[in-house]
Amino acid sequence: MKANHRHTDCCSTHTIQAEPTTHNHDDGHDHRAETTGWKSHWDLLLALTILVGMLILEYGFKTEFSQAVNLIIYGVAYLLAGWTVLDLAFRKLKRLDIFNEFFLMSVATIGAFLIGEYSEGVAVMVFYSIGEWFQDAAVKRAKRSIKALLDIRPDEVTVLRDDMELGVKPATVKPGEMIIIKPGEKVALDGHLVSDAASFNTAALTGESKPDTKYAGEAILAGMINLNTVAQVKVSTSFQDSKLSKILEMVQDATARKSQTQLFISKFAKIYTPIVFFLALMVCFLPYFLADSYDFNTWFYRSLVFLVISCPCALVVSIPLGYFGGIGLASGNGILFKGGNFLDVMTKINLVVMDKTGTLTKGVFKVQEVVANNIDENELVRLMAALERNSTHPVAKAIVDYAGNTAGMVSVKAEEIAGHGLKGTIEGKELLAGNTRLLKKFSIAYPKELDTAVDTIVVVAIDKVYSGYVTIADEIKEDAAKTINDLHRLNIKAIMLSGDKQSVVDKVAKQLKIDSAYGDLLPEDKVTKVEELKNSSFRLAFVGDGVNDAPVVALADAGIAMGGLGSDATIETADIVIQNDQPSKIVSAILIGRITRNIVWQNIILAMGVKLVVLGLGAGGVATLWEAVIADVGVALLAILNAVRIQRMRV
Repeated sequence: MKANHRHTDCCSTHTIQAEPTTHNHDDGHDHRAETTGWKSHWDLLLALTILVGMLILEYGFKTEFSQAVNLIIYGVAYLLAGWTVLDLAFRKLKRLDIFNEFFLMSVATIGAFLIGEYSEGVAVMVFYSIGEWFQDAAVKRAKRSIKALLDIRPDEVTVLRDDMELGVKPATVKPGEMIIIKPGEKVALDGHLVSDAASFNTAALTGESKPDTKYAGEAILAGMINLNTVAQVKVSTSFQDSKLSKILEMVQDATARKSQTQLFISKFAKIYTPIVFFLALMVCFLPYFLADSYDFNTWFYRSLVFLVISCPCALVVSIPLGYFGGIGLASGNGILFKGGNFLDVMTKINLVVMDKTGTLTKGVFKVQEVVANNIDENELVRLMAALERNSTHPVAKAIVDYAGNTAGMVSVKAEEIAGHGLKGTIEGKELLAGNTRLLKKFSIAYPKELDTAVDTIVVVAIDKVYSGYVTIADEIKEDAAKTINDLHRLNIKAIMLSGDKQSVVDKVAKQLKIDSAYGDLLPEDKVTKVEELKNSSFRLAFVGDGVNDAPVVALADAGIAMGGLGSDATIETADIVIQNDQPSKIVSAILIGRITRNIVWQNIILAMGVKLVVLGLGAGGVATLWEAVIADVGVALLAILNAVRIQRMRV
């Protein structure tokens, strides 16, 4: 992966891309971005050596050279350090674009040469270019977590064809084919484990280094690393549709979505730069009309100081870098932000609304009890399993797993009734399986005590006659209670919305100490509830995993999807994806947003504070070009280092 470090507009707006790109010299200077190390900057280092050598001779040994010699030596150093800047300034000038940092630096340094301040002119260009070098290095460092993610895509996969193991490109493998994953190899495609069991490292996808043991039939995702035994995996999706490919696409797209702060700074720089340019002209010429004695060189020099310190590169470099660092920190923790703008949104959240199943509970249901009415218990289970095979809901899977092979391959015509259950025809019988609302919908009588049952139940009717029910149990996730507690510590309310019975919802809410909980909700009811909460001045995040959560995820200020077990529709709609399905990552996402915001504002205050002070000192003749360039480059470097610091933080 190569960096594309590009400057555009009036100042240095750094475009950071995760894929190789062609560097456009009309848009920015490359500073040898295609290569790394000091050798690629030999000309800049040589210019620095000449500058230091001349200053030592002048101030250390009191050696004086003629003006012509000084001009030649410093001129060579100046061209070595600044030829890319001068080239860019000239090409932008041809397009009548003069309000940019390259033209500003060129004017300031050439102006210094015109009044005989050769060493200071070279110093401005050398230190400015060194600052750019550090910026390139910081951008590369900020991209390491995403580079590591890109590097986990294998270039080759072993596929089993005609009883032969062949090494092929992952993109050529079709769903349904069998691939072989050897110990230590990375999984290239999504699929299901055919082997009895295998352990995988899922850190690249979830941020968790703990090995995850998978068993026959369980999902295996691209990006996992096989740890201990040869594993056979039946491919379920094509290479471009794998979860890993979607993750990479999300992360790469994230850098293009700018936060409000970034957009503000870009607009600010476009206004700020021409203003300070004209203020510099006023510093130079206005004293002619106001001062008793006017010396052009003195005021021209002060205007050059004004120009150098006014460069807003510390802001327009460090702020995007800060947001990029926040996205990198999140991805390292198994959280994918689809843009820097969502880091900002998470800092303003004061309410988190959560689905129950698969978000706060594991979504791994097990049948606890079967109660049959006027039908054999085994026959009831067989018919239910045949119908529930047509659903992807965790409750349906629990019934199918419980039935085992008893259902056989029965032909079923089925339809899903959203928020209610399933309706189908099996062996000439009309079967209804779902919640009690389903039976009410079809005016089927059933024992009223089922309405007050605490546990999750699936009620069955055959040919419009109540035939029994199955009790299902789910388990609360280990970190769910800690998540709610941590949200409360951050003064954020927690509300749970669920399609499950109110009694079940209340039971979970009481255990977790959730502020409010609403059950018996259809998908459209969830949308209505979220709209009500938004109209009550809440800035809310909604966390869900099922396909029926997608509309609410889209409606929320920040839509968060549980990515491990979540549906593709919800993940596509969400603004933030939690890869390991841990609700505690919701708190981590909020903290990462706050960390990023704090560091970005630290940089804004630092940069603007120092610039205003030195601008005043420069206009008053106190600060020289030396102070100006040190202040400008120094502030930029401090801001960049502060932004890079995000990636080393722990949440």
